[in-house]
This record gives sequence, structure tokens and C-alpha cells, in this order.
Amino acid sequence: MRIVFEHRSLLAPLAPVAVVVAAFAFTTALTPSLIPRTGALQGLLAGAAFVVVYALTAALGSAWAWLGLPVWRPRWMIIGTKAAALGIMIYGLAHVTEWQNVVNAVSGLPPVESARPQIITGVALAVILPMIALGRLVRMLVVFAANWLAWLMPARLALIGSLALTAILFWTVGSGVLGSAILRTLDEGARQVDALIDDGQPRPSASVHSGSRDSLIDWDSLGAFGRWRIGDYPSTAEIAEVAGPDGPEVKTPARVYVGLNSARTPEESATLALDELRRIDAFSREVLVIATPTGTGWVHPASVSPMEFLWRGDVASVSVQYSYLPSWLTLLVDPDYGVATARAVFAAIRDHWQSLPPDSRPRLYLNGLSLGSRNSELSFEVWGILGTPFDGAFWIGPTFTNPLWQAFTARRTPTSPAWRPVVGSGNLVRFATQQGIPDHGYHPWGPVRLLYLQHPSDAVTFFDPESLYRRPEWLSPRAPDVSPAFRWVPIVTFLQLFADLVAGFRTPIGVGHAYAARDFIDGWHALTDPPGWSEERLDALREWYAVRGR
Repeated sequence: MRIVFEHRSLLAPLAPVAVVVAAFAFTTALTPSLIPRTGALQGLLAGAAFVVVYALTAALGSAWAWLGLPVWRPRWMIIGTKAAALGIMIYGLAHVTEWQNVVNAVSGLPPVESARPQIITGVALAVILPMIALGRLVRMLVVFAANWLAWLMPARLALIGSLALTAILFWTVGSGVLGSAILRTLDEGARQVDALIDDGQPRPSASVHSGSRDSLIDWDSLGAFGRWRIGDYPSTAEIAEVAGPDGPEVKTPARVYVGLNSARTPEESATLALDELRRIDAFSREVLVIATPTGTGWVHPASVSPMEFLWRGDVASVSVQYSYLPSWLTLLVDPDYGVATARAVFAAIRDHWQSLPPDSRPRLYLNGLSLGSRNSELSFEVWGILGTPFDGAFWIGPTFTNPLWQAFTARRTPTSPAWRPVVGSGNLVRFATQQGIPDHGYHPWGPVRLLYLQHPSDAVTFFDPESLYRRPEWLSPRAPDVSPAFRWVPIVTFLQLFADLVAGFRTPIGVGHAYAARDFIDGWHALTDPPGWSEERLDALREWYAVRGR
């Protein structure tokens, strides 16, 4: 074999310029972003930032040399850059606790004594060392293939061909073998969780609940999250206690849930949901809510229950499960199935609802959290509902891929921030945060009311793929719960936001992707104007949820 390209040892020194730039990325990754991070997550993020930036910088250096441009690398420069890189990383580890506490302060959390720099270092090294070794192994394969191809074609063309062949090899192994094995493992784990039955959760006795003895839907087919949804609070007695004696008689809330195992197709699930709603006479209720679940089939305990308080139980809600996988995995494996299910459910229910006399049918609202909000948005076509629109929608923690959310945010008035847009006069759509719904002056709601609830610190909503190379619009001006020390840095900010997206589900309530019941209460109250609720009574309802940690 002809040796055209130089082989390098797996233990060869790191590229001097690349290691300094990567050290800057390592330290910058430890600076504040949207939410607090654990030591392990900090280490993963800092290690990933180092590897990604090192690889890009080293690739640029290789391209420079490949073009035949001069390379100046004296010995003192090699030693000096490594010392500088080490100093930069030590600086970041020394200040990481201070930076963590800056984020804690705006998140309303107490300061930490230590952000665990030892854990960060250990985890980061566990990322950096194997990935650098893997990168060098890839380089060796590329060089080996290029030297073989150099017998058949010009050297530079051989290098391009070897890069393509190596990329195909690793993509095939990664996505076809490892990827499939990982997905199978996650799929089986999610299936087992979905099949769990809580021994302390009895089959419902109320006939207006799915899974009861009168129900068309078998209790065991609901899945874990469906059973939790049906058996969740509030009871009729709890509603009567909080809502008070004034007003109509309290009813038992009607709850319909169709599990993934209750029917075979989205159309069959939609038909079953409609039949169950008709069985319990849901269309005679004051309010009907189509609550689209998240990827696992989970419906937030406080997403619909405030309506059951506000309307004294005269509420019917329906949810249809389309997956038992986490939302991010649902999007990866089969993103269209959830949309197809949401559309089938909406079409079946709305067609029947529309056929009823306008003065005797319930108010119809849509609801969804996270991926549920996205699928709920996509459950209807705008021109298809213009003749007889539904009454409104309450979408919480919308994903950054929500099409209507994107359109409304892009069309906000120039003086409103991207994290709390004002669209037109606010008669159609409004955006709320932890600080409430912005004042729209004398402008009233229109006949259709759309409300988004979003935390500016929620990366599920504000992850921006373009932050890879462009400063996100929501950083200027920034929200009260976004640290003033959060600075945009190309590539690194993208990685920080991705880490915040992953960790945003495990933050304290009111931070990141963890939404508080008090905000659900205010949202539903603003959307539906239930009669008989003074501010004092609303405070009692908020306190009821606060006692239960919601």
C-alpha cells in the first residue's frame, strides 16, 4: 500500500490551537443559562462542549494544512497553549459555584455551597477522553482508506472518498445496530411502565368515568397514566368544599380516557372516545375539554382539574393516548402518529358537537402540555373551523416546534418581548408567564380565546436551533427569571440550551418545564369566566393546590 497520508498515534499530542479554543468552550459551558444544573449534567455539558469545539477547530486546522497553507508551530507554542488551556478550565471550575448561584437566585432557589467541581471534572473527563480516542480512531480509518484509494485516484480525491466511506460506516453502525438496540430497550421499558397497575388505585365506581363497570373501555386497557388520570383529584366533596355553597349543585366530573391498548387505530380510538362521551351524556355538560396527553399518555394533574373546581364539576374531559414513550422519543420514532390521533379525535368530537343546537351544547376547549400542546395545535385546520369555531384553547409549555406558537410569536408587536408576545390587540391569542397574563388595556377577548402559558426559563419552548450561530431574540430584553449573566456564545449556547431542554423536566415547580397549578387556575379563569368566583375564593383554590405541592 502506498503511504500518501501520514498515520498518527492514538497518543499523539492534542492540536495546540484547538485545545485552547476547546478549553474556552469548556469554561463557557459552565456559565449560567436558563436553569440550574446538577454536577453530573454540568460535567456532561462541559465535556461535550470541549469535544465538539475541539473537533471543529482541529478539522479547520486539517483543512488549512490540506490546502497547503503555511503552518507555524514552535515548541514553546505547544507547551504554552496547553498551559493556557489548563488555566482556562481551572478558572471555570473555580467559578462554577458562583455561576450556579446566579441562576438559583433568579429561579427563587437557595444558594448551593458547592456546585461539585470534582464531579464536573470526573464526568467531563469521562466524556472527553473516550471521545478524543474515538475521533482518533476515525482519523486512522480515514487515513487507512485514503492510502488504499490513492492507488486508484488522485490523493485529494482519495481523501474525500475515504471520508465518505467512513461516515457511511459509522452512520450504519450507529443508527442501524446501536440505534435499534437502544430504541428496543427504551420501547420495552416504556411498555412495562405503561402496563403497571397501582394496587392502591381502585377501579372507579362513578359511571361517568372510563374504566367503570358501565364503561365501554376496559380499566386495564387504559395504561398507567390513563388510570392515574381517571382516579385523580378532585372528588365531588373536594369541589363542594372549595367552591362553597353558593351556586348550582356540584356534579361528579366526567372523565374519559382511551388507552393505547383500548383500540387499534387512531380512527377506532376516536370513535370509542365519542361513544364513551355519548354514553355518559358529556354533551349536556357546561364545558367539554379535549386534553391531548404528552408522549407517555400523561395528563398533568392540574391541567383540567381547575376547570372541574371552577365549573362545580359540570365538566367533561377526554384524552386519547397515542404513545407510551417519552415525548422526545415519540417525536423521534413516530411523530405523525400523535398528530393523526389528535386529528381523528378532534374531528369525531367536533362533528358531533357541531350537530347539536348551539344553545344546548357545551363550550368546547382544547388543552395540551408540551408535546400534547403541539399535537393539539395540529388537530385542526384553521379554515375548517371558521364556520363554527370551538370556544378556545389553553396550551401550556408549548414546544419550540409548535407551528401556531411559532407563527404568533413571529407576528408579535415590535415592542413586546419574544418570551411574552403581544399579538395584535390580544382579542384572539394571549401569552402568560409566571407573572400572569399581560394587560391588554381596554381590548376584550374575542369569540375564540387562545392562551399560552410558558416559562421564559423553559428550554422546551425556547430552545433555538439557530442559537448555534445567532443570538436568540428572547435574550433582548430578557425575562426576570433568565439570569442577567447568561451570554450567547456560538455553538456553546446551543449545547447549553439542549442540556436545559433535557433537564427542564426535573426542575422545581415554576422553573423550566415544571408548571404550577396556580397558573393553570388563572389561565382557565381568564379563558372561561366562570360565575361566582371572587378573588378570595380563587385564593382558597390556589391554596388547596399549594398544600398538595402543585
